[in-house]
Amino acid sequence: MASTDQTNSLKAEGNMTDAVIKEFKDGIEIWRMNHVETRNAITNRQMIDTLVLYAEQAQQNTQVRVIILTGNGSAFSSGGNIKEIRAQMTESDKTPHELATWYREGIQRIPLAFEKLDVPIIAAVNGPAIGAGCDLTCMCDMRIAAQSARFAESFVKLGIIPGDGGAWLLPRAVGLAKAAEMAFTGDPISAQEALACGLVSKVVADDQLMDEARALAKRVAVNPPISVRMAKQLMREGQKTGLDTHLQMAAVMQAVSHRTKDHKEAMDAIFEKRDADFKGC
Repeated sequence: MASTDQTNSLKAEGNMTDAVIKEFKDGIEIWRMNHVETRNAITNRQMIDTLVLYAEQAQQNTQVRVIILTGNGSAFSSGGNIKEIRAQMTESDKTPHELATWYREGIQRIPLAFEKLDVPIIAAVNGPAIGAGCDLTCMCDMRIAAQSARFAESFVKLGIIPGDGGAWLLPRAVGLAKAAEMAFTGDPISAQEALACGLVSKVVADDQLMDEARALAKRVAVNPPISVRMAKQLMREGQKTGLDTHLQMAAVMQAVSHRTKDHKEAMDAIFEKRDADFKGC
């Protein structure tokens, strides 16, 4: 487990910016996007750097068992900052190579960082999730929406495409046909429509969103963190590997699981008819 000094160091480093406000309690880390003036646009470099930093820190800190990602203000995320996109892309003299580099060194770092993160992430979608904001929800493992939330894969409305990985992420969340409808029309869908197509697992009243997200997070955090992290690894790798390779990975991870103290604690608790106390080791 991470030492107290290491944890304090991570927290101090992570709180160097208010682009995303981080809270930690009882194994649950909450990330609140905090660029209210841009409706939490994530093309801002400070926002990108902070989300990537927090993901890297959480991966190294075994005290973090689950993460909730949400937005301050009335929006989850408006996606791209239109003013910045216009200045950087439309009105600049950047070459196609320079523009591609802008994406690779900018917003595309977020899905890559989230892909490497073994800690489960819950998106608590508190309002509109538009464009890259919609894709950001798909980078998370679980999604709960407030009644006021809406989702739009709206890039075509700007004459562009999902440059942040959305064409890879969205079909895996809702299926190819629904993803195509959202991407080709750019039209928004309501929280209830998102529930019907599987983009979110639950829709709740706006004032109940964080309570529901925390309740789900607690259901995850109570379990052995090593097992949870490895289960996430297997699920992610299962999207890219064949069954035979996947089974080989599962066999190795299961062997490791059987030799953890948490596995012994789980078995002892069952036979002793008590609640287990998992330490992450």
